[in-house]
Amino acid sequence: MVAKVISGKTIRGVLSYNENKVKEGTAACIRAEGFPVMADGLSFNDKLQTFLDYQLRNWNVKTNAIHISLNFDKSDRLDQSKLETIADTYLNRIGFDNQPYIVYQHFDAAHPHIHLVTTNVKVDGSRIDLHNIGKDRSEIARREIEIEFGLVKAQGRKHPNEILKAADLTRAVYGKSETKRAISNIVNSVVRSYKFASIHELNAVLKQFNVIADQGKEGTLKREKNGLTYSLLDKNGKQVGVPIKSSSIYGKPTLQFLTGQFELNEIRREPHMERLRSIIDSFEAKPGKQFQDFINHLVNKEVYPVVRQNKDGLIYGLTFVDNTTKCVFNGSTLGKQYSAQSIQNRFKVDANAKAATIPRFSVKEDSEFATAGQNDASARIEGAEMIRQLTEVNVDHSNTPYELKKKKKRRGRSI
Repeated sequence: MVAKVISGKTIRGVLSYNENKVKEGTAACIRAEGFPVMADGLSFNDKLQTFLDYQLRNWNVKTNAIHISLNFDKSDRLDQSKLETIADTYLNRIGFDNQPYIVYQHFDAAHPHIHLVTTNVKVDGSRIDLHNIGKDRSEIARREIEIEFGLVKAQGRKHPNEILKAADLTRAVYGKSETKRAISNIVNSVVRSYKFASIHELNAVLKQFNVIADQGKEGTLKREKNGLTYSLLDKNGKQVGVPIKSSSIYGKPTLQFLTGQFELNEIRREPHMERLRSIIDSFEAKPGKQFQDFINHLVNKEVYPVVRQNKDGLIYGLTFVDNTTKCVFNGSTLGKQYSAQSIQNRFKVDANAKAATIPRFSVKEDSEFATAGQNDASARIEGAEMIRQLTEVNVDHSNTPYELKKKKKRRGRSI
């Protein structure tokens, strides 16, 4: 089990995030403790008001919203009753017994996980101390619960990143998908799950799902101002519909934010280089084999290649998207022998031959995305950074033992 605790200043934003998931059909509110009625009888305002009643008992506590995710291995057998018991046990162990809390079960990832919403202001107005809650309480509770409930342990796994694997995405279809919601779902999932180190590499992933990030052409105001928009693509790879500003998407995947991710992703993806090299090297360039055979070999291994050829057929760029490890590499990043020029020489690509056909990555096409849920834009913006930190549990370092993690400066407290 992997536990992540995020503290913030907006209970409304946290509730809006989870309630939107419920309205979209990707989550369910399965338990509510400390409320006048059962979970299925509570409205959004009922939930919000109960938390606010506690928080108003001590105005001096500014950081008073607690959002926790508990993530389990996909092999763990967990019904709703067991998830509720684990949630209650965990909160008691970290000192939140007698606090009102809500449990949401989310279905937007391949691994089972729940989100807990509560407050650290007690009924008497005193505050639950959050200092070192991760090391002193959460980590101990996590280990105890793994043993008591027979869960797969987060530490000591041979393949640690298997425990948190992004759910299969759905390819957006222009005219059938609500544009902003479709783009937001895809972009946020890709940014959380994939490890890319440039806008070009990000687009190599996004294009699999009919989405593209656009910085604007050189010399345009958008490029000069470091702007970024996202658009849907038609079946021919052409931009269609109205572009969506990155700053208007929930989670704010702006160029400034992505630039910070690039450097971090360069480190995260390093352990997966050798796997991709092995897949490329496992193709035997025998007489009669064509470059198209090489492309098909990669696709069969769930590697999506982006081949850039000029009008004369010369390959001038290669990018590989490994959809198993969720890592993206330019050929030259893997090593000199994997650059576009070297691959072209290795497989004796004929410049006069027809350009390679890249089979479409095998994902379902969406017929209709859910409409936006709770229409409370201010709350979503206020809580965006808090949610982004919480959902970062989907990246590889979330299985790193607490004592090995480096502290980072964040708004609010992140454990």
